[in-house]
Amino acid sequence: MADRITLRRILKLLAISAKMDLVWLLRDTKYTLAGICADMISNIATVSGVFLIAARFGGIGGMSTDEVLFMMAYSTLVTGIFIMFDGNNIHVSRMIGRGQLEHMFIQPLSLKVQFFTSGFMPFSGGINVVIGTILMIIAVGQLGLNITPWWVLSLIAYLLTTMTIIVARAYLVSSAAFYAPVTCEEISTTVIDGNWFLSTFPLSGMPRFVQIPLLTVLPEGLMAWFPTLALLGRPPLNLTALYPMFFALLISLLASIIFRRGLNHYVKKGSNRYVPYGFRR
Repeated sequence: MADRITLRRILKLLAISAKMDLVWLLRDTKYTLAGICADMISNIATVSGVFLIAARFGGIGGMSTDEVLFMMAYSTLVTGIFIMFDGNNIHVSRMIGRGQLEHMFIQPLSLKVQFFTSGFMPFSGGINVVIGTILMIIAVGQLGLNITPWWVLSLIAYLLTTMTIIVARAYLVSSAAFYAPVTCEEISTTVIDGNWFLSTFPLSGMPRFVQIPLLTVLPEGLMAWFPTLALLGRPPLNLTALYPMFFALLISLLASIIFRRGLNHYVKKGSNRYVPYGFRR
């Protein structure tokens, strides 16, 4: 019964966030469209460089040009989903570091519900999902893949897994802001931005001493490269296609433990970012 009520609240809050995003689009159309175009141009600039290199040299590291296009489409979908849900739910170190978590404590909703529903922007933030879907359709057609319901479910599962890794990693590093709010206020932003630099480049052809760290310690290889090869039927390094799911589960458990400990510390000690007369250090 409690789970049903929580789900109902989440759906209601997501609907409210979507409505507010639509209101922004209708009331301030010029600036909203400017933001949409900026997101689109930024993403296209990120993925087009790799694709143009692949087109010039007929592929990268054993991946054909069409396979690289498929990877770019997957990366664009990930970016689009990230932007649609981009908010304090992901850049949580910013809220912790600024001493704003107390604002959430007084709300009649659990922290989980608030984190999950914060920053949902389907109208102003969904353009990259559309572009990624178009690129995916083109790449699938070029590769002649046999699309089955199981393959579509696998694609959705990998997208959810990739997002889980991004969010869990953000929460893991954000826990440092509980102890050093000034220094670590933007640590999640730095880590997330770092995802896009390596995650859009195919690791095929790289030596194993480069590939293995990027699939373990720094999981940029799990952002697009590994899921792409797994969806194409050849997971790299003789790993199981379920490896990203196992990694997502492991990092989620680790992030949950570390974040809870940091939250307990925060509840006892509070934040030292505000002076008595209200200004933030």
